[in-house]
Amino acid sequence: MNLFYETHGAGQPLILIPGFASGAWTWFCQTEKLAKNFRVITFDPRGIGQSGNDTKNLSLETFVEDVVQILDDLKIDKANVLGASFGGFVALEFALRFSERVEKLILACTTAGGKNHVRPDIEILRSFTRNPEFSLGEQIRHFFRPAFTEEFNAEHAEIVEKVCVLREENDVSDETYSAQLQTAFSFDVEAKLGEINHETLVLTGDKDNLVPMQNSINLAENLPNARLKIIKDGSHIFFVENADEFNDEVKEFLSSDAETRTK
Repeated sequence: MNLFYETHGAGQPLILIPGFASGAWTWFCQTEKLAKNFRVITFDPRGIGQSGNDTKNLSLETFVEDVVQILDDLKIDKANVLGASFGGFVALEFALRFSERVEKLILACTTAGGKNHVRPDIEILRSFTRNPEFSLGEQIRHFFRPAFTEEFNAEHAEIVEKVCVLREENDVSDETYSAQLQTAFSFDVEAKLGEINHETLVLTGDKDNLVPMQNSINLAENLPNARLKIIKDGSHIFFVENADEFNDEVKEFLSSDAETRTK
């Protein structure tokens, strides 16, 4: 499988796993900043952007194995892993299946699924479904605008538009879109969280309309070695909307050891 990936900077490896129907472009507010301290790896999942169109047998396991392939290609035995939204599903499954290859884990705006998962409003859920009556651009904007706060949409429309244009320019195959959507609705590792012993930072915004904050609270309470950071006025895409605070939290967490943080 030919996967597109890039590395930036030097130091501890940090692989960034993008969210639903997204690719390496997702991290335009993180890559340069975090590369000052870490070896940052970004990539397009299969069927997205510049990655190959081999979309047979798509499953969560496939997306996880693609992360393994990238680390193997780069001869990285162990990496820090950051997953946002759908990327959090991949990160959690990766930590469960390939525990020895995870240094530290960061879970942003995501959920473990299961019976305690808190769903968004029905209108948000409907925005995930492709509507043939609308153009791709219209559908993308219908999906992304609620992922930001109303204030950010009003005050920084140009940044919201940049996100929408980047998504539109990076094609997503129908097969990958459908596979990720099915995974999102069926994902459930709630009962397995106790098996993940890595130091974990759980990040969420208190105004996340897509994956409500309670899901991150649940994650932090059930992971044995996790701490929770709630970003005030943070939306689902708080890694863009609140990029400086997000980047600072990631840098601090990865740069410090457990003993230092508990003092």
